[in-house]
Amino acid sequence: MNLQPLLEALDLQKDAALALADELRAQIDDLQTRLREAETHLEHLAITRKTVTGLADRLPASSPELPEHPDYPRILDAFNQTTGPLRAKNVCEALGHELLPKNIEGTRAKLKRLVKLGLLTEADTGNFARKS
Repeated sequence: MNLQPLLEALDLQKDAALALADELRAQIDDLQTRLREAETHLEHLAITRKTVTGLADRLPASSPELPEHPDYPRILDAFNQTTGPLRAKNVCEALGHELLPKNIEGTRAKLKRLVKLGLLTEADTGNFARKS
């Protein structure tokens, strides 16, 4: 029996297995490098988050943006010029609107929206005041 062809076939398989092992080692090295980079990036993100949250209480509170309507700044100005609470009818007068039910109700809706934005308070039903 001639073993030479069998040994040659084994050598071919050995060479293929060595080549595959070398290729896999190279891929593992590349993946380890990419993993280290990803872990470093995660560490940096965690440090950044910690820094930002640590500084957040030092930032001045920003006031919410007013809705896009010319009455809103005028309403706030009316509250800046008074010391006590105002009713929708009083604000309507300050804005120069006719005291019609539709105008008063529209103003009341705007006042309620300013309450939701945290700029005004409604001390009791219908009485609105500037938030302290």
